[in-house]
Amino acid sequence: MRAPTWLPLPVRRTLRVLRRYWRVLARRFEVWSSPARRSWRRSLQLRVVALTLVASSLLVGAFGWFIADRSAKILLNRAQDEVQVSMRNKVAYAEQQLTTNPAARDPKLPETFSLIVNQLADGDPTESGGSVVSMRAGQFPELPSITSSNVDTDQLITLDLRREVSDEKKVARQIVTARVDGRTTKYLVTGSPVPTSFGHVELYYLVPLTTEDSAANQIRTTVLATGLALVIMLGVIAGLVTRLVVTPVRVAARTAQRLSAGLLDQRMKVDGEDDLALLAASFNQMAANLQRQIVRLEELSRLQRRFTSDVSHELRTPLTTVRMAADLIFAERDEFDPAVARSAELLQAELDRFESLLTDLLEISRFDAGFAALDAEHSDLVPIVERVADRLSGLAERVGVTIELHLPDTPVIAEVDPRRVERVLRNLVGNAVEHGEGKPVQVTLASDESAVAITVRDHGIGLKPGEERLVFNRFWRADPSRARQTGGTGLGLSISAEDARLHGGWLEAWGAPGEGAQFRLTLPVRSGDRLLAAPLPLIPRDRTVDETAPETTAEPSEPDASGPKASGPKASGPKAEVL
Repeated sequence: MRAPTWLPLPVRRTLRVLRRYWRVLARRFEVWSSPARRSWRRSLQLRVVALTLVASSLLVGAFGWFIADRSAKILLNRAQDEVQVSMRNKVAYAEQQLTTNPAARDPKLPETFSLIVNQLADGDPTESGGSVVSMRAGQFPELPSITSSNVDTDQLITLDLRREVSDEKKVARQIVTARVDGRTTKYLVTGSPVPTSFGHVELYYLVPLTTEDSAANQIRTTVLATGLALVIMLGVIAGLVTRLVVTPVRVAARTAQRLSAGLLDQRMKVDGEDDLALLAASFNQMAANLQRQIVRLEELSRLQRRFTSDVSHELRTPLTTVRMAADLIFAERDEFDPAVARSAELLQAELDRFESLLTDLLEISRFDAGFAALDAEHSDLVPIVERVADRLSGLAERVGVTIELHLPDTPVIAEVDPRRVERVLRNLVGNAVEHGEGKPVQVTLASDESAVAITVRDHGIGLKPGEERLVFNRFWRADPSRARQTGGTGLGLSISAEDARLHGGWLEAWGAPGEGAQFRLTLPVRSGDRLLAAPLPLIPRDRTVDETAPETTAEPSEPDASGPKASGPKASGPKAEVL
């Protein structure tokens, strides 16, 4: 956020420096607190113990404050009650002694004041049990103020207290803290008028609250120590209890990770008959069931792969014999009747289709058995794309489709298997031509420092939402009735996806109804590198669909990939060629 322009330039510079300094501090704090935040997110035991400590600290703190405050008030109230009783007795004694002096100008009156004060005071005036007594004749300034000790009562007997006692003629008290004999002491000061025959005299009784303060401090210390010990004990108990619950959960998590890694014989240890033991037993039962199901599925998959491989190989020999006979009949079809000649042509076409299916099944069986190997070499992808377009130009002419090539002017070198890349492009371009609805098919090639990408774009019927994730399934067809006449075996895109995965690349699809479809093949420039982004976007830039319409894109064919970006740098200097 920028500083307002109406502020002076020095102020704006200062604000910019402060914002920069604040950002640096925030970044440093984030780095410094990163381990703690990571531990907080990952440790359930830490969160439970921390929350227990916080909650118990608040509860124990509130309870301890209440106990300490209540105890201090009880001690103070008891001291006030004792002082009140003692004050009544002292006032009665002083009133009795002053009856011997009927006049304020009696020369013996100061001596009587001194006798009363010394008689009523007791103990050390700075320790509990001691007191200070002071008598003052407010109406008679000529009479001196008598105090039982050398304590400076002017700082203890405040003006407000004297006003209440002298003017309102009532008993009043205050708690005053003063420094006496080099140490701070709290006093409970009580004042009361003493009725006499010549007027009234003020009697002040000052009692130190040293014992009460000491007792209150001891109570606070005891409550604090007890509360701290209780909080620590609760934290330890919470940690132990949480450990009892979290440990089996952690064991279950580690066992689940081993199971997901393929170690199907991993089991949890069952101790006791409680809920945790029931959890472990249930987990072991689930793991055993999963192991049986996985083993069963693996066996079925192995049998299926072997059946496919065996059938494909076994059909090779009779297919070769039938192919030889069919080629002979097809070569002599001109000498046959029209009906027989047509039958020979149909036989030849179906044998081609059957042989293509058999070839695809053999290739799929190699991928399933893990026998597919990548024969990578540094190759220029531009001639490969041009060769695929040339070979499919005849099919494109028959269906009225033009193939537009957008290729860079310079060679695009990558470490790939040329045979497999050509097969992938042949499947993609062939599908685009067949489903292009007579509209142009655009093939674009681009590269950057780490990846090469080839997109094949058609403007046909497109894909419905969700179909872009199904097109790579085996034997899947968007329109089975139409695909049975013009489509292939239904294995081409599956094989293409396996070829892309074998390279460590991605094969993705995008489509929208009425807008056509686009397939993107992304391969690493160096074999074995991990892809992070694609040089070409998956969603075409020239789409005319409404921006509010939902977009659908296929996930990468590489299961471990974090996912490609939707856009990347454009190819520099492409050239367009129409076939």
